[in-house]
Amino acid sequence: MTARTDASNPEAKRDALHQAGGLNPRPQDVQDDLFRTNEFFDPHDLVQVKYEMLRSAQVEGLAIAQAAERFGFSRPAYYHALEAFQAQGLPGLIRKRPGPKGAHKLSEEIVDYLEQLRAEHAELSVSMLVENVRQKFRVVVHPRSIERALHRRQKKRR
Repeated sequence: MTARTDASNPEAKRDALHQAGGLNPRPQDVQDDLFRTNEFFDPHDLVQVKYEMLRSAQVEGLAIAQAAERFGFSRPAYYHALEAFQAQGLPGLIRKRPGPKGAHKLSEEIVDYLEQLRAEHAELSVSMLVENVRQKFRVVVHPRSIERALHRRQKKRR
């Protein structure tokens, strides 16, 4: 049985990997022979590369430092991938979006303060709320962030 390479579109696959967070940013760093000699193994597929790195150390007994280097990762990245795989399986090997996951500048204390201001002074605009937060808490917050935080708080109460 031969592989069907004529029907596959490497660019389309890379686009799909990118959209899903599974595109390896350094495919050129993958030095393992499987990825050099077999079309099934794609150095652009981050999940496949991480899985094979883990497998080579866990199943084949390759030293962790060697496995990490062979697949283009550091030792800490190996351990991070191992922990994620053990906890979540293959989905754990997909990169997560970096950055804050919530309104990190708007603490509960600040949102409480904003609600109190709104209750006492309904006429205050969002830009006035921004200025009040800046003066009282020394935090610069985007007006839309305040609108979203107040809206979330209202939804919780319903």
